[in-house]
Amino acid sequence: MCGRLSLFAPQDELTDRFDAEPVRPLRPRYNVAPGQEHPVVRNDAPEEIRFPTWGLVPHWADEFGGGHINARAETLADKPSFRDAYRDRRCLVLADGFYDWKKTPTGKQPYRMTRTDGEPFAMAGLWEPWQNGERKTSFTVVTTEPNDVVGEIHHRMPVILDPDEETTWLTGDADERRAVLDPFPAGEMRAYPVSTKVNSPDNDSPEIVAEVAAEEDTQTGLGDFS
Repeated sequence: MCGRLSLFAPQDELTDRFDAEPVRPLRPRYNVAPGQEHPVVRNDAPEEIRFPTWGLVPHWADEFGGGHINARAETLADKPSFRDAYRDRRCLVLADGFYDWKKTPTGKQPYRMTRTDGEPFAMAGLWEPWQNGERKTSFTVVTTEPNDVVGEIHHRMPVILDPDEETTWLTGDADERRAVLDPFPAGEMRAYPVSTKVNSPDNDSPEIVAEVAAEEDTQTGLGDFS
């Protein structure tokens, strides 16, 4: 699963890393929640960074909202909500960390997961256009089985792509795309506990990404991100 994201790397670093220019200025985000816009690179415009809404809404839906924030890698080709996008509309979801919650005797402790080197990365995603009097675009993050690091916290994790897999995900054939939907190496990731302030989308500041003691009281309400 992937319930929140962060991306606060400098804009020039991101444009160099992904060889794409944002269609509007990037700003640091420490706690991106579903229903908010977030930077992606789409397969139909790989030279641009665009800002669709997190939560994929199928083009045939009557209303824009309440979309799918995650899509299981194992069923992308079969699920009606995802199969067309999996075939035709893939994207790189840009991030430098993601959050999930671990069940504890006192509640749920949020953790932030990153690369060990702290570098930004791309997650496999799908995007979808929607039109009903107005044009909007949404996306979802593809998930897979967890590696040993994430598995201590949650039973799913986003598909994090190696840099040399990113073009394959955007433009490869069906067999090539399936081959990159595996867990990211555990030895190249770290996870650490963060404040329950991340539970509220209203909190979006550098303190969100600071490590805290795992024994922190976690009885603050979380919402449904399990």
